[in-house]
Amino acid sequence: MDTNQRGIEAMQKGDFEKAATIFSDAIEANPDDPISYINFGNLLSAVNELEKALKFYEKALELEPNAATAYYGAGNVYFNLENYEEAKNMFEKALKKGLDQGDLHFMIGMSLVNLNQNRFALPYFQRAVELNEQDKDARFQYGLCLAQLDLVDDALIQFQEVVKLDDQHADAYYNLGVAYAFKEDGDQAKQMLEKALQIQPDHLLAGHALKIITTNNE
Repeated sequence: MDTNQRGIEAMQKGDFEKAATIFSDAIEANPDDPISYINFGNLLSAVNELEKALKFYEKALELEPNAATAYYGAGNVYFNLENYEEAKNMFEKALKKGLDQGDLHFMIGMSLVNLNQNRFALPYFQRAVELNEQDKDARFQYGLCLAQLDLVDDALIQFQEVVKLDDQHADAYYNLGVAYAFKEDGDQAKQMLEKALQIQPDHLLAGHALKIITTNNE
């Protein structure tokens, strides 16, 4: 097992100090290898040393301008720093450099949502779901985008898939309730909202929506 792999294993086990030592040794032994800098950046990002992590990703990109995972790591740092414009730019560069993973498409979508560009986020969430059909977070965000663009029937399908993957997803049941209410199916809407409240009794939005539907049906 090579040095970087040992560091990654230590990191996965939560032994961050050991991982840091291994990655430091790897950098010292081969200071021109961008992989060690990327791994150290990932470690620093995992322990919330975001500014320091960025320095390691930048060093990796100095050594290898086509290192897609360094752009992805930097994108995650900027996202966590709530610099969504720069996060989007980094994620898009990772995509251009050949990284085509569901998580990357999801993060581009989330960056665009935070920039209030839901229409542009939609295809990225769609692609994330295509690449990983079990990704309930991507499906949920895809459903939200569809709903916000008034594509209610398509949104319903996604929220239904989310609750198949996770039958305790209160927000998905809430959004199903809203979608059924929009389609004037009061019984289904009420059932979905009640399910959301059963899972999460303090779900204020579901409680409010249920109150409105119940009042309208009286």
